[in-house]
Amino acid sequence: MVPLNATVPLAVLLGVLFGLGAWFAVSAIPRIGRPRLAERVAPYVADFSPEARAMLVRRAGDPTPVLGVVVGPILRLVRALVASWLGGPEAVARRLRQAGSSKSVERFRGEQLAWGATAFAAAAVLAMFAPGFATLPVPVRFAAPFLAAAFGVLAREWALQRAAVRRLARISEELPTVLEFLTLSLTAGEGMLDALRRVARIGSGELPSEFTAVVAAVGTGVPVIDAITSLRDELDHPALSRALDQVLGALDRGAPLATVLASQAGDARDQAKRTIIELAGRKEIAMLVPLVFLILPVTIAFALLPGYLVLQTGF
Repeated sequence: MVPLNATVPLAVLLGVLFGLGAWFAVSAIPRIGRPRLAERVAPYVADFSPEARAMLVRRAGDPTPVLGVVVGPILRLVRALVASWLGGPEAVARRLRQAGSSKSVERFRGEQLAWGATAFAAAAVLAMFAPGFATLPVPVRFAAPFLAAAFGVLAREWALQRAAVRRLARISEELPTVLEFLTLSLTAGEGMLDALRRVARIGSGELPSEFTAVVAAVGTGVPVIDAITSLRDELDHPALSRALDQVLGALDRGAPLATVLASQAGDARDQAKRTIIELAGRKEIAMLVPLVFLILPVTIAFALLPGYLVLQTGF
């Protein structure tokens, strides 16, 4: 006799097997399983029609497309959730580039796996041997290592994001000075490549190191416009992208680069001032937290406690 708790899984399994068998049987009927007109015409137009080539790949009576239609949305949802939490390959490659790391996406995924495995092992040891975990329910102790592994993977992603944000912030701080130096070099009569080479040789920081890579790429035969475009697309820094877009436009149209860079340097200075004002406003609000929750209660306590003690002793 089949136990009651095993009836539902057995019924589901038998239902799935019956559905697949029924689908195979129905697809074998000639009127239902025969190819449609589009499928009969597809072999003759497959040379210049991608839809026809895709139609020739699948079989008419194959239940896989039905299973794909059912399972496909779930897989796309899971893939979207994983990509939003961990980032897709393009997003990870962009963050690695913004953080100034030479690691590949595969190596970063390996580090994420190592962080997750380490967190899983540590949580498993604590769940088995720590005295405090012995009082917890068994499902909590079982889920703790998996939650710790997920936290370790997300922590590595968060560390990469923080590194990218800090490096982009340093680039924002260096951008006005670098643009002004480029303007001086161009005003002195140097070309764009010579000005970039001078900034890369004399400057120190994140942005001069990026210009060093641009100069090295040009030295290997890459055109200046292509090297600057690659820097703009890979780094994806808003202010730097605007400045490089203006430079590329000036190079394309033959406009004076010194004037363009001078205006971009002024805009970068103004943006830095706005950023400092916004940061000061956020810090001012953050300063109210210790004032309201720490200093003010202590002040009130010191003001009211002596009177309260006097009233207690007097009565």
